[in-house]
Amino acid sequence: MKRSCAVSALVSALAVLVASPAEARAHRRQASPRRAAAALAARPRTASPYLGSIAVEYPARRVLFSDSPDVRCYPASCTKLMTARLLMKEVSAGRMSWGDRVTQTELSAAEEPSKIDLAPGESVSVKEALAVLMVKSANDVAVAIAEKVSGSVEAFVARMNAEAAALGMTNTVFVTPNGFPPPAGSRRGFDESTPRDLASLACAILDEQPELLDFTSLKSVTVKGRGGKELTFGTHNNLLLRKSDSYMPEADGLKTGYFRLAGCSLVATASRNGRRAVAVVVGSPSARERDAAAKDLLSKSLDAIDW
Repeated sequence: MKRSCAVSALVSALAVLVASPAEARAHRRQASPRRAAAALAARPRTASPYLGSIAVEYPARRVLFSDSPDVRCYPASCTKLMTARLLMKEVSAGRMSWGDRVTQTELSAAEEPSKIDLAPGESVSVKEALAVLMVKSANDVAVAIAEKVSGSVEAFVARMNAEAAALGMTNTVFVTPNGFPPPAGSRRGFDESTPRDLASLACAILDEQPELLDFTSLKSVTVKGRGGKELTFGTHNNLLLRKSDSYMPEADGLKTGYFRLAGCSLVATASRNGRRAVAVVVGSPSARERDAAAKDLLSKSLDAIDW
């Protein structure tokens, strides 16, 4: 049944209380004057328990369940799935190797958290960059990848949109490699997509880059940060964590997303007995509602496929 939700400041505050600790910290960082001013230019795209969802059988792409699958949403860090796809295409084509270095630039270092906060000139390997992009959801690394692959963020975003068009993602527009909202005074808009388009992206990745699951299934990743200090980052995907109420042993990806106006989103996948399903949930007011909905969709989908 179609839901409607009047989003208020109280709902936003409650979302912080029930979100994961990492997402709550990110919310507090975004509650700066700059973020608050930017928020005045757009309205939230959230509803309880979510704004829209879809679940599909993979690889058949048969839609198993859907609820407002074509609603426009802010994908937030789910945008990084396209960034990962384009990086892995470079590796597959032989234009990059896993050992090549992705260097922090002045531009990428200026990105707001979540980030690994390398100093300009410091670097990580392509393999490490992909790992922290998926696990830590590092905004600075996404920009550094864009510059590494295409020479500039603008050129990389153009490639993101060309790839989206090639995949039939007709309701998707990318403006960043990381999904972060625009700063105050910026004329650029938000990254926008739909549950259906994000499911198409997930299926394309599973078709052509299934090895991304080796990264999205990680519970944590350790890299050398600023000054060579060893840092360990944990995943934001609660479906992977045994201590989480939403733990799902069959799950192995893919990507969470969050900022206040976008709510909490998740592109998830799980397999059982050789069968796989993809579920997308966007615009939940809390991580708890998002995770519960995604787990329910995946569980019902795998049951339906096994039937």
